[in-house]
Amino acid sequence: QFWLLWGGLCMNVSAGIGVIGMSSPMLQEVFGGQLIGVAKNYSELDKTQLAAIAAIAAGFTALLSLFNIGGRFFWASLSDLLGRKITFFVFFVLGGLLYISIPSISNTGNKLLFVSAFCVILSMYGGGFSTVPAYLADLFGTQMVGAIHGRLLTAWATAGILGPVIVNYMRDYQLSLGLPRAQVYNQTMMILAGLLMIGLMCNLLIRPVADKWFMTAEELAEEKRHARELIAEDEVNSSADKGQGRDAVKPTHPAIVWLVWTIVIIPLSWGVYKTLINAAKFFT
Repeated sequence: QFWLLWGGLCMNVSAGIGVIGMSSPMLQEVFGGQLIGVAKNYSELDKTQLAAIAAIAAGFTALLSLFNIGGRFFWASLSDLLGRKITFFVFFVLGGLLYISIPSISNTGNKLLFVSAFCVILSMYGGGFSTVPAYLADLFGTQMVGAIHGRLLTAWATAGILGPVIVNYMRDYQLSLGLPRAQVYNQTMMILAGLLMIGLMCNLLIRPVADKWFMTAEELAEEKRHARELIAEDEVNSSADKGQGRDAVKPTHPAIVWLVWTIVIIPLSWGVYKTLINAAKFFT
């Protein structure tokens, strides 16, 4: 069951990272001068016009990052209602349909549909990350889920290589065949959709873990007894330290807590603000 979930996450992330890597150049090369109201293809634009559409593409990338963040909250929350398996089923089926439809959307020149499709895809990419820890807990229980999740993240590392390699290789290959820049991504989208279908099969094959792999009541009681002994030992050591004149552990002052949170929130808020400013360029 672990390896099936590993494969599903790897395929979801591979497709998502592939989209992240190609979203900006694809927007520029598909729509070209349309982004700035000029009836020219990408290859016909001068340096000033290329710089202008690059700024718009940066706003598009910023918009995708917001959906990546928002998707982590939305899909993880929704999975509490739908269940993890159904949520991943939506990722693979809806994602696959969107990937397949993007070449057709590009041909129509509809920027709103194009952007909307990418935003939904990136929300599901982020949603996969935020939902999979709960998926692990559902399968294996919460006792060792931290260690199991650490091992599962090797799927992300693998996808970080697989996704960009597929996208870059296919783009260079299509260009070497002499295809127009606006069409070099069509086959890539189909391949990424194929990865999602592999992930779908992995997800459908996942079953509840057999009872034989879980701790028995006696083993669990022993584990809890051992944990209580460690806690008691720590308390004894703490009391001994206090008796020797060492400072006892004191609760953190609320002012320090607020200071630490402020240090975290200020740069985070600044980053979100700059992202929103860049995203606004896409709509101006």
